Amino acid sequence: MPTVVMFHSAYGLRPAVLEAAERLREAGHEVHTPDLYDGRTADTVEEGMAIKDEIGRDDLLRRAVAATAPLSERGLVYAGFSLGGAIAQNLALADTRARGLLLLHGTSDIPEDASVDELPVQLHVADPDPFEPHDWLNAWYLRMRRAGAEVEVHRYAGAGHLYTDPGLPDHDAEAAERTWRIALDFLAESAER
Repeated sequence: MPTVVMFHSAYGLRPAVLEAAERLREAGHEVHTPDLYDGRTADTVEEGMAIKDEIGRDDLLRRAVAATAPLSERGLVYAGFSLGGAIAQNLALADTRARGLLLLHGTSDIPEDASVDELPVQLHVADPDPFEPHDWLNAWYLRMRRAGAEVEVHRYAGAGHLYTDPGLPDHDAEAAERTWRIALDFLAESAER
């Protein structure tokens, strides 16, 4: 089974991330959940964004690289929630050994020179999602395909942005359960690569 590194959202390393990691472990995966906020968590998206801005994007990426570098020779599946998805995407596109990219609720810009060798990518996103509008997602999908990724997008009508987190108002239990079933299949397939 592939090793999964799962990055938290702007809210920090909340129980929902640890519960998701445990679900993947029960399916046989080794899962790491780096804490990019050094123990801090937020109760609102505004508080979370303030922590993110205080640390800064570059430092968050440095922390993420430091957490994954000792593991990267294994061929990681990078995963993340919202902001963590953006971080996971940046790392996966830069890691020639990456075995997959599992994005929950978030994406990131794609460098013009990005190139991967049929990297499997799966995105789960609310529909509509105020942070991931349709025009953005369409352009993102085309850029990822042009970079060489094999992309699947799963949309969840009526769900809130972070619908997999039971501790937030966005939570949608049915959409979350469907997401995890599909994601576990994706991870099982990455084990065969």
